[in-house]
Amino acid sequence: MTTPDPGSRPSLAKTSSAATDDDSSRLGRAGSFSLDVERRNIGLGLRGYVNKIRGGDPGALPSVLGLIVLGLIFSQVSDRFLSKGNIGALPGQGAYIALIALGLVFVLLLGEIDLSAGTLGGICASFAAQAIVSDGLRGGIPGQTLLFPIMLILMLVALALGVWQRTWIGVGMVVLGLLLVLVGLDKHVVLALLFSICVGAAVGIITGFLVAKVGIPSFIVTLALFLAWQGVVLFALNGNPIGTNNYPFWYGLTHNNMSVFWSWVFAVVVGGGYLVYTVFRSFRAQQRGLAADTYGLVFLRGGLILLAALVLTFLAVQNRNPNPNFVIQGIPWAASIPIALMIVCSIALTKTTWGRHLFATGGNTEAARRAGIDVTRIKISAFIASSSFAAVGGAFLASYQGSASLDLGAGNILLFSVAAAVIGGTSLFGGRGKARDAVIGALVIVIIPNGILLRPSLPAQYQNVITGVVLLIAAAVDALSRRRARTR
Repeated sequence: MTTPDPGSRPSLAKTSSAATDDDSSRLGRAGSFSLDVERRNIGLGLRGYVNKIRGGDPGALPSVLGLIVLGLIFSQVSDRFLSKGNIGALPGQGAYIALIALGLVFVLLLGEIDLSAGTLGGICASFAAQAIVSDGLRGGIPGQTLLFPIMLILMLVALALGVWQRTWIGVGMVVLGLLLVLVGLDKHVVLALLFSICVGAAVGIITGFLVAKVGIPSFIVTLALFLAWQGVVLFALNGNPIGTNNYPFWYGLTHNNMSVFWSWVFAVVVGGGYLVYTVFRSFRAQQRGLAADTYGLVFLRGGLILLAALVLTFLAVQNRNPNPNFVIQGIPWAASIPIALMIVCSIALTKTTWGRHLFATGGNTEAARRAGIDVTRIKISAFIASSSFAAVGGAFLASYQGSASLDLGAGNILLFSVAAAVIGGTSLFGGRGKARDAVIGALVIVIIPNGILLRPSLPAQYQNVITGVVLLIAAAVDALSRRRARTR
């Protein structure tokens, strides 16, 4: 019997070492635990974006394409559509829709709705206007002795509910509003508008409590408030509209522009800031071995946005007035303020625990509750955001119209705002949407009447027809993309 030579067999230590080295090499070839191994160049990155769209997540692409198509159509309808003067007027015409839609995004992400946003904006602007002309509201609203005490009681109720549910930002805003009105500081224009936002936050606490804690469907609660606020506006204004054109700050929200210098600063900060942020985000992700776009793709995307910001600013700082004796130039405040608030909302939704909880609650409420998320508090906070933005939108609407009118915020304002959020890409089913959707959708909404009015031969009735068709297409895209995502 032949005995094998011990020296011819590999030792156990050598075998283990070789296996370990082989495993390490395989792990090294697989990448440093990266989820984005294939996205190493611009082509593969773009292909990944196409696959994302095919997977049922089109994002803002449909609304952007719709915006381009409408722009091309109306540029053929009237040669004035792409003029500097008309483009400069678009922000003032659509700022209030964008702002109200920004607030609605928070509620829609939960699969809820706020039908009272438009008329609530009218209420808040009416209180601000009345506070200015009445030298403050603490002396009461002329002709309406009970309205001011009732308003104070409701704000105190909102304060108590906010403390109970620990919605501290809402609590802080209500406290600020009470201080402004009781001290008498609401007689100043800026502080009166700030007070109106605080009133909106108070209403949001109460609305959110009725929906999230009491359990009344948001459709019913906000529909009831939509009807009620239209009557309260008449009481707040004492049956008489109040002009806003005499107050430079309020008037300037939709009619004035930034200076040329600050227009360039704003463009560089927004466009350059986005580029720097995306590069830094990609760098950190790659350092941690996480999914990240390549630098080429990051610079391409960020560079295009920066270039667009600079080109639009270059056009904005040109004189838009045919009369050379009166210069109109600079980025309109009606554009810069919504864009700045959109950025703040984007950060809140994507970079905070609250934002992640909001998406989780909208995606699956029961799963979020079992994961330990305070669903009630999240829902109330979303309605606080919606109502606060409604108040800001109401101030811009009063500025654009030139007065706090008796029907301020009524009519199609709410419908257009909801349509803006949905057309922009926010899902009606909850769990999907971005702050940018409101701004893009509002631009689509405002372009339609603007383009039609530039051609007097086109009947004004086309406005509602075209808007309805665009909204229906957006809702269909949302439903089909969700179905496609479920089947993959």
